Amino acid sequence: MNNYHLIHRWINRDPYRFHSLRMNLMATRMGITLERYLTILVFSSVALGFIFAIIGFLIVGIGVRTEFTIQSDIVNIFNLKVPVFVSAFFTTFLFQLIVSILIFLFVTYLVFSLGKMYPSLEKKNRELKINIGLHNAVAYMYAMRRGGAEILVIFRSLSESSAIYGQTAYEFRQVVRDCDIFGKDQVTAIKSLIETTPSQKLREFLQDMISIVESGGILADFLSERVKLYQDEAKFEQKQFLSFLALIAEVYVTVFIAGPLFLIVIMVVMGMLGASAVLELTLMGYAVLPIGSVIFIILIDTISIKDEDIIRYTKAIWLHQFPDVRIVSGKGEESLFDALLKYDRVRGLKDWFRHPMKGFIEKPIRSVYITLPIAIILVIFILYHAPWGAETEDLINSVDDYLMIVLLVVIIPYAAFFETWNRRIRGMERIIPDFLDRMAGINEVGITVAQSIGILVSANLGLLSYEIKRIHRDLSWGANFSDALIRFEERVRTGLIARSVTLITKASTMNSSIADVLHIAATDARISEYLKRERFSEMFIYTAIVYMSFFVFIFVIGIISTQFLAVLAEVSTEGLSMAGPLANLGNLSLKTIDRILYHTCLVQAIFSGLIAGLMGESAVKAGIKHAAILIIIAMIAFNFAF
Repeated sequence: MNNYHLIHRWINRDPYRFHSLRMNLMATRMGITLERYLTILVFSSVALGFIFAIIGFLIVGIGVRTEFTIQSDIVNIFNLKVPVFVSAFFTTFLFQLIVSILIFLFVTYLVFSLGKMYPSLEKKNRELKINIGLHNAVAYMYAMRRGGAEILVIFRSLSESSAIYGQTAYEFRQVVRDCDIFGKDQVTAIKSLIETTPSQKLREFLQDMISIVESGGILADFLSERVKLYQDEAKFEQKQFLSFLALIAEVYVTVFIAGPLFLIVIMVVMGMLGASAVLELTLMGYAVLPIGSVIFIILIDTISIKDEDIIRYTKAIWLHQFPDVRIVSGKGEESLFDALLKYDRVRGLKDWFRHPMKGFIEKPIRSVYITLPIAIILVIFILYHAPWGAETEDLINSVDDYLMIVLLVVIIPYAAFFETWNRRIRGMERIIPDFLDRMAGINEVGITVAQSIGILVSANLGLLSYEIKRIHRDLSWGANFSDALIRFEERVRTGLIARSVTLITKASTMNSSIADVLHIAATDARISEYLKRERFSEMFIYTAIVYMSFFVFIFVIGIISTQFLAVLAEVSTEGLSMAGPLANLGNLSLKTIDRILYHTCLVQAIFSGLIAGLMGESAVKAGIKHAAILIIIAMIAFNFAF
């Protein structure tokens, strides 16, 4: 508690100094006060600084070997002779202490500075997500407004759909909280949101909404116009993002494919493949390339325009509308419930054996549950039969190919099932705009949306036809229209379909004539599909560049490994044993260099494939198939071609 008061007094001395941090914390919706955040940050910084200082103290004590020239006849001011070992110990300890203090100050300052920057980074991340989902949220608001819902009812319904609309719904939840808990009126609550939201786009939208409300304008027309405006802006933002993504792709190809290849060639040509150069190649292949590639993956994933994860959840509500009615629990029905439970289990097994691949396609991660135990058994078998008594290089060369095969055993089935499911989903999403437009046209002539499903059953809508038949079957068996669409959404689980289903179900409960809403949903789906196709086409060229760069990388590495290194080793061993930097090459095993170059190609294959999938399809999982293909190419090239 005293520490908290110290932080509080520290803030009050200069409130303006922490004003931006306070606003960033409010914008991130982290649910933590400035005092509490600074308290945690200070203690975390000091603790990490202290830990790294201890580590530095120990490392310096072990690694430093200093020769002292202090003689035993040196005396202090009290004329006490200082032994040599005492002076050496004191000097070493003093050096360790100084280094530890510097490490402590540096780590503490670094962690504290990064901690102060984190809310601003999270704020920018939320701003991007809010801007991406704003036009979808405004379309939802328009659907409810056309049905006659009030503003607070719209905001409350939107905030309850946070699983679909993500961070945008969380922002409107602040308005509901201020009105329900703090007793503010709608306009005041919206103005409070304007002050704290990280999105300038949402801020302008809310300011214009307040103007419409206070002036008595037609809110439905305003929302309709904004939906169309934001949909047009989404196309422009996509083009800007693709231009920036193209720059990132060029940087990656230059720095992490052409750059390492250039360094390897320079080292070989200049004859620097001594012990230090081998260390540099090892660091580059096993540390620099993986770490740099991971940083690029995180960067691209952070800035990517993509749908947020859709989480469909249910909650149990205990109703108390009739508290005076006595509830009597029935008896003698336990056996019936047990029979139903057994039937559900048997039905699941029957479905599994009837369609064994269906479960893997719908959830590709299930394949890992089978392939991973197999992979572990294979790894144990490989290590058990490894020649442990052989040299290190022979041991590594005898197991590395088999370990890569084990990795392929895990990732190839997952990539195949994921690609099958992804193609099916993309096929459905391409037809969704046409499906919604047809529903809108049928609804315009006075037929309800539920009845329009029966008409569209006979239409040719490709992969979507089967799902429409299932929706129609649910309706014919007594389910209402909203429940049938929600079941369709749960089967498919994509952001586009989830937003369309939520929009249609909400609009249909508010009004039977929702042709305008369906047209807006169709336009939104068409724009989303257009943006995906445009990204895929724009990034296809960079995916091809990644493949071609990798082929060049393997070709050059193969030539170096099979031709140039052998010649250099022979020359340095026979005729130039004392000739400068080439003298060390003959003493080094060519197996070590071949192993480093081979593993460098495998590392390039894995991360180049993941980045190619992330750039082209906005998902790291989509790059697993590219990684598998490049790994196979590298293994074939080094085992058969070179």
